[in-house]
Amino acid sequence: MDGRTNVPTLPVLEPGPSDIGIVGFPKSGHTWMQALIANLAYNVDPARVPDTVIQQLVPDVHWREPKRHSTPMFFKSHHLPRPEYRRVLYMLRDGRDVMVSYFHYLAALEETPPDFLAMARDGVPSWGHWHEHVEAWLANPFGADLLVLRYERLQTAPLEELARICEFTGLERDDRTLARVVQSCSFEKLKSKEARQGLANPAWPRDKSFFRRGQIGSHRDEMPSEIVTAFLQNARPTMLKCGYVLEETPVGDLPAASLAFQSV
Repeated sequence: MDGRTNVPTLPVLEPGPSDIGIVGFPKSGHTWMQALIANLAYNVDPARVPDTVIQQLVPDVHWREPKRHSTPMFFKSHHLPRPEYRRVLYMLRDGRDVMVSYFHYLAALEETPPDFLAMARDGVPSWGHWHEHVEAWLANPFGADLLVLRYERLQTAPLEELARICEFTGLERDDRTLARVVQSCSFEKLKSKEARQGLANPAWPRDKSFFRRGQIGSHRDEMPSEIVTAFLQNARPTMLKCGYVLEETPVGDLPAASLAFQSV
């Protein structure tokens, strides 16, 4: 048994000590993780059910105040450390790829494309700098039970990462179940479902794809070198601390992505 109960006790915006937050800087894989958790914890196939179901089971605290379906429950958040966030899956992704993804996210929502250079230099609207968010959570000032999950590692070794999630959350799932979860939550399947059904968020334009590329190292062909330089001016120490390789070569001169993974 995994210890979950079906007794509603608290609204989602008042997390209880056993609740688990999927937390990180925006565009670090949270929507994908919502789908993985909905399948892993609730046996719901995200490739088949409407996005509204996923958002109800693993709600986003920045969007609306949904109902609690279980205790403990999972929720999505981009907040900096808070004392009430006691158990956290922290989503970590190469900050350069985050910037690229966030640029396209804003470009889909706004009539005028955002200033990519300003974003890299000054941070993104509402959330500030990637490196400050990462550093705040790695410092873990309130002593949360914290598991760092790399976006890149989730792509290259998903079974191992889901096993770590199960160990952290107390979910008992066999290897066959984990393999099924990985298959049902593939980027291709989620992208295909979005094309057919759209997303639950009515603000997202139906003619734009939320699941765009999802590739490791997408900054190599989408982030001009001057923007990379502006981003690394502040983020370099954090990038190195987290084990990401920083190439000094201009965009387009590298034949393939090269990422180093180290424990955080």
